[in-house]
Amino acid sequence: MNLMRRRLRDLRRIEDGNAVIEFLIIGVLVLIPMAYLVLCVMRVQAATFASTQAVREAGRAFNSADSVSQGQTSARTAARLAFSDQGFDLPESALRISCPESACLAPGSVAEVSLNWQVALPWIPAGLTSDVSVPIEVQHRVPVDEYRIPG
Repeated sequence: MNLMRRRLRDLRRIEDGNAVIEFLIIGVLVLIPMAYLVLCVMRVQAATFASTQAVREAGRAFNSADSVSQGQTSARTAARLAFSDQGFDLPESALRISCPESACLAPGSVAEVSLNWQVALPWIPAGLTSDVSVPIEVQHRVPVDEYRIPG
């Protein structure tokens, strides 16, 4: 019995302090990359929300304008606001509005709003963002009201 107690005491001494080292290794090798992965997914999701909201609001702003030039300006402003709600800046050439079937803002026509841009992943240096970014492309078709009075 005494021999058994001595062996248990020796085993306990061998294990002293190993839990801290194991926790640090697991934390560094597993938890930190997992947290970064979750952060990247959240960033891409926020960019997707911003893009979806931007094309929807840009289409509404474009269709409620009196002229095409005023509609373009209103659409860009609405898209910029939607992007800023999610903490992004709207790239200049990312938003495009076209009317492929008929004249823009004509009663019964359809405006196509498209947004194409790249969202950079967090904590990546600026020189590497073209290699480590996620492309986001969103399209939205907005019909012009049949009873619209041309401005």
